[in-house]
Amino acid sequence: MNYLADWYLKTKEDKGFFQIGGGIAGDFSICVVPFLKQDCKLSNTKWWAYFCQITDAVTSYGGYSGATPDEKITWDKLGPKTPKFVIESDASIVVPLIFESILGM
Repeated sequence: MNYLADWYLKTKEDKGFFQIGGGIAGDFSICVVPFLKQDCKLSNTKWWAYFCQITDAVTSYGGYSGATPDEKITWDKLGPKTPKFVIESDASIVVPLIFESILGM
């Protein structure tokens, strides 16, 4: 988390977040924002600029793997106006296609 916090604070561009999969492993990195705001008392920390969740988990409130992006607002991981996207598919198929399109490979 310290490495992520250092990177987040040093990088000046707005940062978006791709969550691939769910559970603790899929959600760990996004926690850098509430870590900085709540634990480190850096209240001026920006939320992620956008959020895209790629998962095949069933979406449900209160579920960790299938938590909706709006539920992350209550955890102070995303702002109320953060653009949020959910792609319900197998990440091993979808992620290479998305990254190829974004990176122009």
